[in-house]
This record gives sequence, structure tokens and C-alpha cells, in this order.
Amino acid sequence: MCCLFACSCVSKKEILYLQDAEAFAEKDITYTNSKIQPNDVLSVDIGALIPASTIPYNKGGNSSSGSSSVEILQLQGYLVSEELTINFPVLGILSVKDKTTQEFALYLKNLLETGGHLKAPTVDVRLLNAKVTILGEVKSPGTFNFTEQNITLLQALGYAGDLTINGKRDDILVMRDELGIRQISHIDLTSAEWLESPYYFIKPNDVIVINQNDPKVKTAGYIPSLTALLGVMTVSLSLVLLLTN
Repeated sequence: MCCLFACSCVSKKEILYLQDAEAFAEKDITYTNSKIQPNDVLSVDIGALIPASTIPYNKGGNSSSGSSSVEILQLQGYLVSEELTINFPVLGILSVKDKTTQEFALYLKNLLETGGHLKAPTVDVRLLNAKVTILGEVKSPGTFNFTEQNITLLQALGYAGDLTINGKRDDILVMRDELGIRQISHIDLTSAEWLESPYYFIKPNDVIVINQNDPKVKTAGYIPSLTALLGVMTVSLSLVLLLTN
């Protein structure tokens, strides 16, 4: 019985986040924007001094209406192909390879200006289907959409309701596909060192996996609760009394 209780215990060192956070206070934060990836859905809004002149360049007419739902906007957006291209009105096939949304907006603005299409155009490009998948020992695993340009790993875990008490906090697995290359990293949430790593900010399509901690793994297949344990002990004691009488 003592052995079972020992296996179920989790130390404070295994539970608390960012135990050395003070050492990383007052540090500059570097914001990084993700490169556009295949299957991204982009919203591209073109503006100019004469709004009517932008109609041929805005998919579905002028896209300035704010009443559309995210789902409708995604259907009206530009799906990035596996070759990292989109089919843009008037201009045809455009490459988004190795570009962030901001870089592609500047590239498109220059195309419209230098090509004589529009005078002093404004270009706004946004990613419509940014998402992160969180699996394992969290309260609400699943895939979560976000609209912010940058969210942190802790914010992403907040979408899933935080780790359960059985989550392994010192070995969070993050999978990331970037420029056709799969990257896998292991993050220790009990330390603050990862705050200065490339995984401080989540990127669209990241997958976060939280495995069970050692006490949970050790108790797998054993009696799951104190109530069940007392029940087994009661039955065992009854059998002993019956056999000895």
C-alpha cells in the first residue's frame, strides 16, 4: 500500500512552471513572423485613393466588409498551393515562397505600383487559418484557431485548459513543419530557459504533445483510486477470515 502511495506522489519541483523565471526578467523579446506555408489561407485586401479602381484586384469585389464570418472569409481567401503559389486576380500566379505575410504584402504592393496597375495602393495580407494542435495530458485537447500574429507556448496551452496534474511538465514535445522540414523540440516548462528559444512563440500548424508524468505511468494498470484499494483490501480481509474460521 505504501508503495502505491509513493508512486502516486508528485514533487513540487515537477509541478511548478518557470522556477527560475527571475533570471530571465527584463529581457528583450524578439517577435518573429512565420513564413507562409502550403495550405495556408490568405486574406488579401487591396486599397487605393479611388476605391472603385481596386475592385478587379479584390477577390469577390471589395473585401472591406467586416460583417463576414471567419468561415466565409476562409472560403473567399487564397489557398496556398504545395508549390507555394496563389492565383491572384489580374496578376496571375504569384509566389509566396520564403515570405511572411508582411513581406508578401510589400511584394504585392510593389507589383501593383511598378506595373502601373494602381497608384499608391495599400495592401493588407493576413493568415485566416492559423491553428495549433494540443494533445495528451491537458484538460481539453484539440485543435485551436487563433487570429493573433504571435502567441506564446503558454498561451496555446491556455487554450487547452492547461496541463492536468498528470502532465509531464519537464518534457513538452513540440513538432513544427517549416519550409518542408520537420523539426521536433523538447521543452522543459519547469525552467525559464525556453523563454529565449525559437519555441517561445507558437507558429501556425505546430503540434504540442504532453505525455504522462512518471508517477502516472508507474500506476498504469494498478488500482486507480483509494476507494478501489480499500474495496480490494476489504474483500481480501473477508476471504482471509472465511478461510481461517
